[in-house]
Amino acid sequence: MQRTKIPWTDAVWNPITGCSPISPGCEHCYAKRMANRLRGRFGYPKQNPFAVTFHPDRLEEPLRWRKPRRIFVCSMGDIAHEEIYESGRCEEWYEAIWRVMARCPQHTFMLLTKRPEGLHHAYGDAFLAGCGADFPLPNVWVGVTAEDQEQADKRIPIILSIPAAVHFVSVEPMLSEIQMRDDWLREAWTGPGAFHGAREDHNRVPRLGWMICGAETGPGARPMDPLWAERLYHQCKEAGVPFFFKKASKGLPVAPECEVHEFPKGG
Repeated sequence: MQRTKIPWTDAVWNPITGCSPISPGCEHCYAKRMANRLRGRFGYPKQNPFAVTFHPDRLEEPLRWRKPRRIFVCSMGDIAHEEIYESGRCEEWYEAIWRVMARCPQHTFMLLTKRPEGLHHAYGDAFLAGCGADFPLPNVWVGVTAEDQEQADKRIPIILSIPAAVHFVSVEPMLSEIQMRDDWLREAWTGPGAFHGAREDHNRVPRLGWMICGAETGPGARPMDPLWAERLYHQCKEAGVPFFFKKASKGLPVAPECEVHEFPKGG
């Protein structure tokens, strides 16, 4: 098993590695630093260790893990990176990954991306073939990183439009205060009968099911104002959204009530 120090997951699974900068949260990327240390070893290319790379030899790892685990998929890259669908191998790679997740109902797979629009490429024929009869897979969560208000406004509406058992947001590294929109946090109903208390002919608008929050760590870490995290925690608490606080900036502790490690119900 590929163990990890990431506190909100039990294991990592990296059938795809590699990425490229897309927003301010990428400035001090831990995965890029690690890939550079591993260049030429363990499947990381020697010339460009952080190039987007498919690792077919890693595909069956979750099948060998009998104990149920929360698994962070592609912790060393971005599963929705544009180079995946530009490569012409998109359907092949995604179908292989989703077939494994469909065969492991005992595990919970967490997909986290900074490119939620790219996940739409995974929801074609290859995705449906990988899922079989279950759509969406009940053990697959999808999430986005939203390090500041701009990225939250861009990414959260897209991830909420993608079918998933749980939608989540990772506000890490938290680089600014973020105001979550009420319709992101609270479930709503739309349709002809929605305003009259009826549930016929309605559409269910999904809400966020989980929030992760934490300060940047590592060399050159940018500080997080504790009030940013505390206000986000209270937004989630009022809406009933589980909150997982990862880490405060050194010397800038948050209020103890915010240091909770909550997970979605059943997760």
